[in-house]
Amino acid sequence: MSSIPPEESSFAHRHIGASDDDLMKMTKALGFDSPEELALKAVPQNIIDLAPMDLPNPATEAQALNELKTMMAQNDLAKSLMGMGYYGTHTPSVIARNILENPSWYTQYTPYQAEIAQGRLEALLNFQTMITELTALDIANASLLDEATAVSEAVTMAFHMKQKDQSNQVFVDDKLFPQSLAVLQTRAEPLGIELVLFSPKKGLPAGEKPPFAVLLQFPDLHGEYTHLDSLTPLIKTQGSQLIVAADITALTLLTPPGEWGADIVVGSTQRFGIPMGYGGPHAGYLAAKDSYLRKMPGRIVGVSKDQHGKKAYRLALATREQHIRRDKATSNICTAQVLLAIMASMYAVYHGPEGLKTIAKRIQSLTDALREHLKAHGRLESGVSFGTLAIASEASEAERTRFYQAGYHIGTPDPKTILLSLDETTTWDDVQAIAQVLTGKTLKAAPREPQIPPPWERKSAFLTHPVFHRYHSETQMMRYIKMLERRDLSLTHSMIPLGSCTMKLNAASELMPLSWPSVNQLHPFVPPEHAQGYAQMLRQLEQWLCTITGFEGVSLQPNSGAQGEYAGLLAIRRYFLDRGQPERTVCLIPTSAHGTNPASAVMAGMRVVPIRCDDKGNIDLEDLKTKAQKHQHELSTMMITYPSTHGVFEEGIVEICQIVHEFGGQVYMDGANLQAQIGLCYAGKFGPDVCHMNLHKTFCIPHGGGGPGMGPIAVKSHLIKHLPEHPVVPMGIGAQSLGSVSAAPYGSPSILPISWMYIRMMGASALKKATVSAIVAANYIAHRLTPAYNVVYRGQSNLVAHECIIDLKPIKKASGIDEADIAKRLMDYGFHAPTVSWPVSHSMMIEPTESESLEEIERFCEAMLAIAQEVEKVSSGVWPREQNPIKNAPHTQQMVTQESWDYPYSRQEAAFPLPWVEENKFWPFVGRIDQAGGDRHLICTCPPMDSY
Repeated sequence: MSSIPPEESSFAHRHIGASDDDLMKMTKALGFDSPEELALKAVPQNIIDLAPMDLPNPATEAQALNELKTMMAQNDLAKSLMGMGYYGTHTPSVIARNILENPSWYTQYTPYQAEIAQGRLEALLNFQTMITELTALDIANASLLDEATAVSEAVTMAFHMKQKDQSNQVFVDDKLFPQSLAVLQTRAEPLGIELVLFSPKKGLPAGEKPPFAVLLQFPDLHGEYTHLDSLTPLIKTQGSQLIVAADITALTLLTPPGEWGADIVVGSTQRFGIPMGYGGPHAGYLAAKDSYLRKMPGRIVGVSKDQHGKKAYRLALATREQHIRRDKATSNICTAQVLLAIMASMYAVYHGPEGLKTIAKRIQSLTDALREHLKAHGRLESGVSFGTLAIASEASEAERTRFYQAGYHIGTPDPKTILLSLDETTTWDDVQAIAQVLTGKTLKAAPREPQIPPPWERKSAFLTHPVFHRYHSETQMMRYIKMLERRDLSLTHSMIPLGSCTMKLNAASELMPLSWPSVNQLHPFVPPEHAQGYAQMLRQLEQWLCTITGFEGVSLQPNSGAQGEYAGLLAIRRYFLDRGQPERTVCLIPTSAHGTNPASAVMAGMRVVPIRCDDKGNIDLEDLKTKAQKHQHELSTMMITYPSTHGVFEEGIVEICQIVHEFGGQVYMDGANLQAQIGLCYAGKFGPDVCHMNLHKTFCIPHGGGGPGMGPIAVKSHLIKHLPEHPVVPMGIGAQSLGSVSAAPYGSPSILPISWMYIRMMGASALKKATVSAIVAANYIAHRLTPAYNVVYRGQSNLVAHECIIDLKPIKKASGIDEADIAKRLMDYGFHAPTVSWPVSHSMMIEPTESESLEEIERFCEAMLAIAQEVEKVSSGVWPREQNPIKNAPHTQQMVTQESWDYPYSRQEAAFPLPWVEENKFWPFVGRIDQAGGDRHLICTCPPMDSY
């Protein structure tokens, strides 16, 4: 009797790039008998814990998808009329298929290496242009995390720009979206900013000193806006800064805030073709006057030229970002929402200004028709609004039930009001159904051209650049997207060996659920009983993350790594406040820490005290003891990355935690390198009190060209009661919560199925194997590169963790070649550079991840060793110091095919330095970019077409 082959049940061998034989080859080369033996030698013996993780047995890809689909089918997809910053929208299929579902777009890294990121940089420049023109302001950044975060960033920025004769108060519109108010309250309290709620209809409150800013919602929570015209002159007369949170679609019809005095305008671009996704991810935006440029949070794309005079894009003004300014930063923004900003900008490109205006007019026309009907039947007083109708109701819950029975979710911002928000997906049949529920009658009059009150009708043009007029057919749009796609290097081309950033496989099965309506069509504020599928998935993910890390509680609300840092520090701050120890505000941070660490600490109201590192990159224990003792009565927190920022497992981690606890502090662990711990040790058991987890690193959410990201925090039991809450959908934390840090209760929940799928398909054993494989691969690269490069830091047994740092200072001294030159030369070999000059100056931090095959790892090592040989030619004088293939890199197709060739090396050496490069050549679209020149002549919107 023949046996039936076993069902293919292991996703692990799809995810882990190296075969078992290849793992053994690497292990044997390092002198060990097994991969696990090697990994366990790298980890300090006193924290090794091989207790099995209580996770379900791994499912196949098909099984996991079916299980998740069945689960998410419990979500009730009644049509949303809830509004409050989230609206139904149609994602054009050409954008959904060619960007959202395309790994060439979602597996890109942050565009720090601009020469191989020209496609997404152009798309982000389109985004900035779109925002500046719609708001009528001078400059915009390349996206923020969500609208509530953008509101908080704007107020914080204005606070740092306030005049001496102004108070610490900001007057806040009482019809601001409640989630924005909650996040702003969280942000304001540690900084000493006082929020004063007021009704714009009643004028500005009186005070001894004018507020430093006034914050308005436009249109407001109830959709109204006409009451603002008399307010603006008063705000400007008293010298306060005017911040406006504006609806992006309304700005196509209404007079933009920049034209009526706004200094800063913020909001969300969710309405531009991005699904609600139960709350995210969505790209927030921030635009401001030129005078705010140096204080603006987030990234800004600028225009420059390459070495051949060709127009080129790059990230501008890096010195204003948090990773440079550290504890002097005014923001800790790290992750943006690049993928979503690109989608929103493409939505504007595809529709053009007239198409956007048509969508807005249709929304307004349906709103006007419904308003007239409700007024005629006594359900609404006279008024003007955009897209939203607020209706007084003594029985709002009963009306909510009737609407639900008719197939709709409505908003109930308070017990006596219901909100009806119309959007791009609303039809005439929907309007008839709404009228029937409220009045028992249908509408007789057909919709007509919307009537905007004259002072508020937009007269100025927007989206005037040709890019918003050229690509309105699907053929043109598809080709434009593909043209930009070809200018960017992603994981579809080659390994991206970025230390600390963990550019691993984002499997197709993990990403598929993002396109399911049950995942992406739910409003974040629906009653919990209508989101049972999400509730089950989120509970399971929280439990699994607790199991994997050894902590007792998890919050999924922080929607970036930096926001996770901030939330973790606020939980600790609230812990000490509740214990009656407000004086505990000192935060100890190693000098090697990522720039977000000190920036987050300052935002959380803490004072940063740096801790030295020794020559091996470890925390100086004596310096830690001295400073912990010195500040014992005011010590709040120690922030530590583990494995360390230097890519090794510090032997003293348990002692570090004990020292901090001995002097009354808490330990915050930055989980950027959690990738090296899973299955080998549990952070929740060896000392830290709180840890953030980068799901866009360890747990497979893709980087999306610089976002989306997720940074949940895991905490010990004593901090659970201080986790984030939400003002609209209670999280069950209660009054001792730190507050809200994101607009939606679960941050960006529509991307959480990615991590759920990863864990579900891997299971405990494979997750551990992934960790071991990553450690083996990193040590193999360190071993292969050692003859040519000095690996700076190693731990016990001469091993690194899951990444290694090579010191390039000797190369610079001998040849004049620096880390930036090598980064650009790697482009000619088809690779993205490793992390450059961090945390060690003139270095590269290399991380292969577990997803790369031995063949790809060898290719990368061959490229690095070949570059070392090229450096030797420069050092020995074979090639001039300033005229060699490294200094001239990257070499574009245009450069290599030009008629004349006056270089002391061949075209072959320039473009095809190793034989295998020819098989899959990636051509950088531009040559070396002039960064300084771009900052001197700053252009942050689309340049005129004659420059193309």
